[in-house]
Amino acid sequence: MLINNYSRLSIPQTWYLGWGRIATVTGATWYSEHIALFVDSTNSVSPLVFSPSERFVIIDEVWLSNHQSLSQLQDYDPSLPFSDLQWVALAWEHWFAETFTKLMGIFSLAVWDREEQTLWLGRDPTGARSLYYTTSDTTRWIAPNLRSLNPYHAQELDMVALRDYLCCAFVPGTHTLWEGVREIRPGTIVSFPDEKIQSYWQLQEGNSSKKGGYPQQLRNLLEQIVTEYLPPEREPVGVFLSGGLDSSCITALAAKLHPAPVHTFSIHFGENCPNELEFSSLVAQHCNTNHHILEITFRQMWDKLPETMGWLDDPIGDPLTVPNLLIGRLAKESVEVVLNGEGGDPCFGGPKNQPMLLNQLYGTATQQDSLQAYLLAFKKCASDLPYLLKPEIWEAVRHQPYFFSEELNSTASYLNRLMALNIKFKGADHILTKVNNLTRGAGIQGRSPLFDQRIVELSMEIPPEYKLAGVQEKAVLKQAVADLLPEQILHRPKSGMMVPVQLGFKKYWQRKARALLLNRKARIAPYLNQELIRQWFNYRGDTWGRYGVKLWLLVSLEIWLQVNSK
Repeated sequence: MLINNYSRLSIPQTWYLGWGRIATVTGATWYSEHIALFVDSTNSVSPLVFSPSERFVIIDEVWLSNHQSLSQLQDYDPSLPFSDLQWVALAWEHWFAETFTKLMGIFSLAVWDREEQTLWLGRDPTGARSLYYTTSDTTRWIAPNLRSLNPYHAQELDMVALRDYLCCAFVPGTHTLWEGVREIRPGTIVSFPDEKIQSYWQLQEGNSSKKGGYPQQLRNLLEQIVTEYLPPEREPVGVFLSGGLDSSCITALAAKLHPAPVHTFSIHFGENCPNELEFSSLVAQHCNTNHHILEITFRQMWDKLPETMGWLDDPIGDPLTVPNLLIGRLAKESVEVVLNGEGGDPCFGGPKNQPMLLNQLYGTATQQDSLQAYLLAFKKCASDLPYLLKPEIWEAVRHQPYFFSEELNSTASYLNRLMALNIKFKGADHILTKVNNLTRGAGIQGRSPLFDQRIVELSMEIPPEYKLAGVQEKAVLKQAVADLLPEQILHRPKSGMMVPVQLGFKKYWQRKARALLLNRKARIAPYLNQELIRQWFNYRGDTWGRYGVKLWLLVSLEIWLQVNSK
């Protein structure tokens, strides 16, 4: 029997927009000819403002970090309180679609030009917030979260997206797991009615002629951005602190720059599981933060997975999804804004690049080998696809191109190619959407300073040898913050937060997971070979101890499909 009723989970949906031939506007917050806005009743802040001339209707929940540069607009009245959305409306009067190039922050904008009857959709450059739209029928439905569009598309899966999820644990590129729904890429604008797609920001390898000074340049920029990301001076701020370099340097900068209390939050999975509390506690003590430690049980990991999948857009098969939601709720007890260290690895050459660098040095040089090596570096199900997918599905997708191919085979330096892949795809389609959605689920604002557009641009200007100096990872970042952190943190090898899913499936979740994945009525049954999954439950041939990760990937997928069923 399926563990069901997940589709009845109550997850607020912010807003969604209908454009085209709209059959009904019942319940619309605002509507005009050819367009209607619907806002969830639980939304406390209106996502809609009019520009000063009322020609443009601006829709989003936007957070901007660069008010100072926008305050130079001639229509700005410093005596009036301006929301971030009002800043965007004022800017649009001056720059029209060029406004996208002027904004720094987190946004997924919809702008209706009442005079030209044109709809503009655009997303921030690094992809901190998502934006989706349907591609069929005469009405297009648009929303910043995928679940809001469930009533307006068929329940057919996109087979390429399914293949890619099994490889990566997220869905990369413009595809979503639903056929007929597309995601707008970061730094991209889509306009209707012509449905023209154009990039307003490109991630490019820089041609810096400088011969040094990068650590100080990075430090100056980090201090500027962390200052912008902090809440008002009297409000406390939180930091998710693992004890690794990235979250530790954000903690140290917040403690240095913010006059109000800094709260840090760390997790572990019980005394019998490895943890990094030694390092996170060291940083918390060094920076004099109010430190909070959360123990997450195996029962919580299983019981909270349906709600976690409800808050996500496409499924994410990362075992840290549930911990992210739970630690966010702990943080909510103390703060409204929480920072994190996400972005250090993709921007500055972290250890996840090593398998690919070794393949480049010692492997063959064909494009296909590079692609396969990149897919295998995720350590998910790439090598299992011919057996895991049903034969007819594998035959349909095996020769379909991957979104990674163009970037992987560009002319940029090899390390920068890998970094660009991780920023554009793992960053936007996994890390940032997870942070944004799950902190929202916890009722707090999550901000990622190391994924700021300006940090990303600087990271691509810095020559590769400053980022990966021999075997020293993230060398330039370590130099930039060397005076802020203990030696043990600067020079410890990165281990990553290891969620004990292997133990979870062997000892705690076996019966429930079998009932979920091996049921004939499971949502994955038409697509996947359940006999192979049965072998994974028996741990046959699990030489490298990876079956737990693969099973979590599939459990996340199955529950996501049930949560999103009509």
